[in-house]
Order: sequence, then structure tokens, then C-alpha cells
Amino acid sequence: QVQLVESGGGLVQTGGSLRLSCAASGRTFRNYAMGWFRQAPGKKREFVAAISWSGGSTYHADSVKGRFTISRDNAKNTVYLQMNSLKPEDTAVYYCAVDPSTVVLTTGQAVDYWGKGTLVTVSS
Repeated sequence: QVQLVESGGGLVQTGGSLRLSCAASGRTFRNYAMGWFRQAPGKKREFVAAISWSGGSTYHADSVKGRFTISRDNAKNTVYLQMNSLKPEDTAVYYCAVDPSTVVLTTGQAVDYWGKGTLVTVSS
């Protein structure tokens, strides 16, 4: 059974930093891209970042470019999201996602696997 378990969320002040982690288990994830999405209260889920299997290609939403960085450790089947210079509008539940295609991940459509999410709250 595939499991994606996010961690690292919490309460932080504006301008602060958090590092999210997502550990994947239950199957081989070789050649799978990994990514992050978020959903703020009352809003649709939106793409945040994605990374290819090799880590050679990364994609970040315009709203987080220069502040968030996605990375991965294939030996640990884990993807990370380093979030710096956090703003109140970054407050959301952050979800990990895994799919063979980075293109699919950037759209959020028909993604193979989703985590249950971790809450990030940025206070003003």
C-alpha cells in the first residue's frame, strides 16, 4: 500500500522559514516525479513545486519562486520543500504528490498518489 506522509508544518511568523518533508513508501518510486500542492481555506488546490526523478528539473509556481525550493533524496524516497520568507498568503494545507510525469504534477490532474497534507500557518 502506497503511503505519502508529510511532516514539518506548523505556525510561523511572517518572514520565517519552514521545511516540509514527504516520505513515500509502499512501492518502488524509480522514475517518479514528486511535488507539492497547497490548498488555502475557501480556495482551490494549487500547484507549488515539482521535481523530476533525477532532480535535474525543478518547477516552481510564480507565487513561490525565489522563496521556496524543492529537493529530493531518492535513497530515502523523500521530497522536501524549503520555504523561506513566508507570507500570510502562504497559509494552507500542503500536500505531497507523486506521479511518473512532471507535466501531470504541474497540472494536478490525475496524479497517481497524494498525501494527507500538513498545515502551514503564517501569522502576520
